[in-house]
Amino acid sequence: MNAAITDAALALARKVGETMFAVDNASKDFMQMELLTCEPGRAVMRMVVREPMLNGHKICHGGLIFTLADTAFAYACNSYNKNTVASACHIDFLAPAKEGETLEAEAVERSASGRTGVYDITVRTTGGKSSGKTVALFRGKSYRINGEVIAGLQQAD
Repeated sequence: MNAAITDAALALARKVGETMFAVDNASKDFMQMELLTCEPGRAVMRMVVREPMLNGHKICHGGLIFTLADTAFAYACNSYNKNTVASACHIDFLAPAKEGETLEAEAVERSASGRTGVYDITVRTTGGKSSGKTVALFRGKSYRINGEVIAGLQQAD
């Protein structure tokens, strides 16, 4: 975490993450993801590859890996309590993810200016023999729209 991040900014990001996750049925319930960290411009999500997630090659479907990365991206770019959506994204798949492996997606802000931002997301395995294997690299571009995630809370400086 950046030492320049204030306690107020960190608290706001955590509250935004908790608020979004509480109603994020796709991530929380359907995909069974966990939100591990939501900080200003950074988020980490976790997901275990389960049997229903396997494709015809018996590896995790790329669309589900994309969804994990995209979700971490969403939490990172909304962490300032300003409604933000994706304007573009790209993913490179580097290695397969297998049933039973735990994947973590770490989203990191690379640039934020005006209404736009650029975020890099790395999806890696954690735990077990394959721990640390990079599965995918995702780059997302964000665009800030009107409104706040939590109405009435001010963005911390």
